[in-house]
Amino acid sequence: MSAVERSHLDQARSRLREQGARVTQARTRVLAELLAADSALSHADVLRMVEQAPLGEVFDRVTLYRVLDWLVDQHLAHRLTGVDRVYRFSAHGDAEHGHAPGEFAHDAHGHFRCRMCERMFCLAEAPGIQDHVQASVPDGFTPEKVEVTVLGRCANCAHQ
Repeated sequence: MSAVERSHLDQARSRLREQGARVTQARTRVLAELLAADSALSHADVLRMVEQAPLGEVFDRVTLYRVLDWLVDQHLAHRLTGVDRVYRFSAHGDAEHGHAPGEFAHDAHGHFRCRMCERMFCLAEAPGIQDHVQASVPDGFTPEKVEVTVLGRCANCAHQ
């Protein structure tokens, strides 16, 4: 196992412990894969990566779906829907990303989708996006989630 893999596994275990959650092999491995990824991953992407890992863990699709949903519920990862209607998952970049359940700021960031390779990337949180959205909705409305997706070509595809 490489130092990078050990680092992501250690980081995953640490984040699970910080949540006060039970540290299971499935949770640790899935979160480590999300932390190591440079773009959002589909269920199939995560399953393939876990199965190809040198540690050789294998768990079924149902376990994977449950772990991914649990990570989202615990605010350790977030789920976004691509234009192909496939869910993709991304780990939050640092401990400060997570917010309390129901807190609007948790979902106030955007994504970039490459039109060539279809990969999705989290964008840095834009200062003031929460205030802008709140000011844009009618009185009495309560925004809970903002999904902004910028379409274009990623750096790799732009050079091809």
